[in-house]
Amino acid sequence: MQAELISIGTELLLGEITDTNATTIARALREIGLDLIYRTTVGDNEQRIAHAIDIALNRVDVVITSGGLGPTVDDVTREAIARATGRPLEHHPALEEQIAARLNRFGITLGENNKRQAYVPQGATPFENPVGTAPIFILETERGVIMTLPGVPREMKYLLDNILIPWLKERMGAPAVIKSYTLRTAGIGESQIDARIGDLMTLSNPTVGLAAHTGQTDIRITAKASTSDEADKMIAPIAEELQRRLGEWIYGTGNETIDEVVAKLLSQENISVAAIEVGTHGKLRERLETAARSTPGVVVHHLALDTAEDLIKKLLGPESPTETRALAETAARAIRRQYPAAYGLAVVVRPEPSNIGQKATGTALAAANEEGCWSRYFSWVNERTDAPIWATTHALALLRRVILKAEDRSG
Repeated sequence: MQAELISIGTELLLGEITDTNATTIARALREIGLDLIYRTTVGDNEQRIAHAIDIALNRVDVVITSGGLGPTVDDVTREAIARATGRPLEHHPALEEQIAARLNRFGITLGENNKRQAYVPQGATPFENPVGTAPIFILETERGVIMTLPGVPREMKYLLDNILIPWLKERMGAPAVIKSYTLRTAGIGESQIDARIGDLMTLSNPTVGLAAHTGQTDIRITAKASTSDEADKMIAPIAEELQRRLGEWIYGTGNETIDEVVAKLLSQENISVAAIEVGTHGKLRERLETAARSTPGVVVHHLALDTAEDLIKKLLGPESPTETRALAETAARAIRRQYPAAYGLAVVVRPEPSNIGQKATGTALAAANEEGCWSRYFSWVNERTDAPIWATTHALALLRRVILKAEDRSG
């Protein structure tokens, strides 16, 4: 069985709220092994909602809608489903009584608008909403099943867990589970990962996919099986092969962050680090200090400066190099000696001239210890608002690899 989720609400299209309902529903479907293969968002318009439902019924077995079941004029999910399926709306007196009773508990008299909620398409099975005023319904048609949920997250979650999921599990036959396992990388680009594991990304079960974030890329392995243990057994050899191909570029799994992993490594090795950053608004200090607070024994020294000129004036002196990469290397060595610390880490983000007449941003990272210095340089046209996060993520990844002796000094 395959499913499509249709989120309904103009506020979603305008970006006024985040669609947390879609995430909750997707996770619930994954846990019972129902493949969610499409997610659609549509505004509060009866014709467009009906069109989206019609398209969904042509390509999946189960269509789940979220939102548009309230009492107001713009709540038109009921009417849209009736239009899409050619089934007129029918009044259910029992639903109206339930809605009236709930409103009475709050001292509210049933109004004409609330009575609209007691109508469902002909042939649909209605279900009372004990945590709200919007009843839901399930409509089985020759083209597929349509299931409705309210848009209020608390109500949606209750009805999803207590009505829709049990209904689906009963009709899905053999039990199934969809399980995912995430490997986390930092300091290596998405295209570089793709070049190493592209053949694995063509598998059908388990599947392997990439999710790029600022400065790092997650690798997700997803398996569908009859039990959780079977899914784990399917995932394990793929995870081992990914580890073999990517090695120390993988820094963790699940929800681990590069900050936490570096802090634990510093604590385990009983080593200190001195860091200096330029042009990152103190983001490296923020990340290191936050990680250090939750990891006893981590010693971090830090200096944050606004510009490369400040770096030269306050730490390096007039004889220092001015080229961005060399500047970061010199800074990493200097900050390590100043405190002293086992490792020096430098991040320099600065504007640079571009050969195409546009503004450019140069970023250099360097990590130094008593054995030498390792560095990297990146440049992109125009400013990046995420530069502080991107640069400090790469810097922490570089430091980790240097500590583990996994970094090629040629950078």
